[in-house]
Amino acid sequence: MQYYFLILFLFLGLTSISAQESKQIISKDTLKYETIDPLRPAKAAFYSAIFPGLGQIYNKKYWKLPLVYGAIGASTYFYIDSQKSYTLYRNEYKNRLAGNTSSSEYMSNLSESQLVSAQKQFQRNRDLSALFIVGFYVLNIIDANIDAALSQFNVSERLAFKPAINRNRITLQNDFGFALNYSF
Repeated sequence: MQYYFLILFLFLGLTSISAQESKQIISKDTLKYETIDPLRPAKAAFYSAIFPGLGQIYNKKYWKLPLVYGAIGASTYFYIDSQKSYTLYRNEYKNRLAGNTSSSEYMSNLSESQLVSAQKQFQRNRDLSALFIVGFYVLNIIDANIDAALSQFNVSERLAFKPAINRNRITLQNDFGFALNYSF
């Protein structure tokens, strides 16, 4: 069991050991300030609201485009398909009430209650598909907004989250933990 801690220490501790070997004196401040555009999230959300996926293009996250178009496209396909089926069963039901005969052999074998039930099912599916279209459209806008806001988040090399193994002087055992370091 102690070998695992030793291997873990050697594997994860190499970065902190190598950082302690070389000491540099910085003669001048080398901080570079990046300009933060406070309107970037709003622009990305606006572009996605105008045309789905345009905010992802603005954020240069091209891999999200198939997800956006796939979700909205699949929902649109199911909406159109459910609407066609609903219209087919509704017209058959109306023709039956008017006393006309059915042109389809399959439809003529269905009872009126089955036609009403099929209409309700396809109407429900159509309404759910419309809800999914709106939901994915709004999710597209929210994703573009959040991605643009997080792209300006400062992730500097000076901020490090490293594992550390410390020797406890009282119990003479190794303590494993994580250290959050920020160098000035």
